[in-house]
Amino acid sequence: MSKPLDWWKGGIIYQIYPRSFMDSNGDGVGDLPGITSRLAYVASLGVDGIWLSPFFTSPMKDFGYDISNYRDVDPLFGNLDDFRALVAEARRLGLKVMIDQVISHTSDQHPWFKESRRDSTNAKADWYVWADPKPDGTPPNNWLSIFGGSAWQFDSGRRQYYLHNFLTSQPDLNFHNPDVRQANLDNMRFWLDLGVDGFRLDTVNFYYHDAQLRDNPPVPQGAAITLGAPAANPYTWQRHVYDLSQPENLGFLQELRALMDEYPGSTTVGEIGDDNPLQLMAQYTAGGDKLHMAYTFDLLNTPHSADYIREVVARFRDNAGDAWPCWALSNHDVVRSATRWGADEDAAAYPRIALAMLMSLRGSVCLYQGEELGLPEAEVPFERIQDPYGIPFWPEFKGRDGCRTPMVWDHSEQGGFSTVEPWLPVDERHLALSVDEQERQSDSMLHAMRVFIKWRQQQPALVKGELELVEGTGDILCWIRRDPAQTLLVALNLTGQTQRMPWSGPALSVQTGHGFNGEVDGDEIVLPAYQALFAHV
Repeated sequence: MSKPLDWWKGGIIYQIYPRSFMDSNGDGVGDLPGITSRLAYVASLGVDGIWLSPFFTSPMKDFGYDISNYRDVDPLFGNLDDFRALVAEARRLGLKVMIDQVISHTSDQHPWFKESRRDSTNAKADWYVWADPKPDGTPPNNWLSIFGGSAWQFDSGRRQYYLHNFLTSQPDLNFHNPDVRQANLDNMRFWLDLGVDGFRLDTVNFYYHDAQLRDNPPVPQGAAITLGAPAANPYTWQRHVYDLSQPENLGFLQELRALMDEYPGSTTVGEIGDDNPLQLMAQYTAGGDKLHMAYTFDLLNTPHSADYIREVVARFRDNAGDAWPCWALSNHDVVRSATRWGADEDAAAYPRIALAMLMSLRGSVCLYQGEELGLPEAEVPFERIQDPYGIPFWPEFKGRDGCRTPMVWDHSEQGGFSTVEPWLPVDERHLALSVDEQERQSDSMLHAMRVFIKWRQQQPALVKGELELVEGTGDILCWIRRDPAQTLLVALNLTGQTQRMPWSGPALSVQTGHGFNGEVDGDEIVLPAYQALFAHV
């Protein structure tokens, strides 16, 4: 059965990190044919689609987030025919296909940058952000790179600095130039014509910079750090007023939406890292003429108490208007939620209730590979670290390798991922949680997630309904989801102790089939440890 054009609204999207999903050719790195061979497993979860992290031609300094050719597959992952085969298999299985678009910057090996850096008069001279040094030779302003140090790199050929928000080998494109905007739109059209159903937009609020290159102010003394970077990183010591989230970005997002509207059923989800992320999410997705969805780092941070989650939901309610969020607890950039939130909780029960909470929020959901298995963050020894972000901040920040280790398909030495030593080591703790192991266990996390996802997908209120937060519920998270076809009360206990909550509202008809065992006892809702209740109101 074909999906509706707004399949993405309330949909569940399974994120695949290609390097680490399945190695089909025995080189220790995952690839597109490997992904294709495992799509039936993904479809068995009951999700709506997949999102593929970058597989484009790249020198791999930042593992594919430094693109040197936007219209081809890196040989490490296969070729365009392999991609076509992947899309065809996804179609057969009823899965939509979304791919990453990393357009705020390119690799320094991209032909555009090679031409741009030649001199200040060539046809692409202003396709990147170039600026003269200060009279003393220092960088143009105080902007910092997320990966450490100044965001400016001096180029001896042009005798100017170029901007890089990430690695020095990732120069930032100049979106003030209309030719740059059009070139990016043309590249996205290429993939839409190949059959993709949408794009995940990396660092979507980084496209524009302040044309006057004004200095960022410091974070006021005692004020909270709001960006999703580690506190050890000086990048968090600034308020990023001028180097990102510029108002001109809204115009480009409208241009992008016009392109997407030419392909009915296609969608976009933007990644937003900002000091005021929920307000920006509202701006970027409101009105139906910009992004379809966006996600922030509000649930990818460390805080996770019931009070914190309530505060995030309330803040979104108060700021979002008609915006549509896409929520995630884990991805390829942060410590896995089973460890980040669940380190002090029951290792088997906590990940289940956390994902049930995620999939009960108003919005769409990104589920990261291995999250359905309850995988904890992997331990990667320093000598095996690959992430250029982790090395300079070790050991206070160990980088992102711990969430990028290979998917575990069975209990063999390499977890069924490869026949050789993989690019990152398989954590031995993961082997007992492999797909094959959990398929054999009737009470496994994998089976529980299949049950819950398939039940959730049949509940109109959970897919697209509005959310009314129930306040004053202590350690219980509680909200009501309302849809014309259904009204559901959701109550969740993310703690290891039984929780009770008085209920004096309308009679509740407790729902089953989702795998949780909360109950109503007279005028109380009773939730055992790590349990939930779903009830018709």
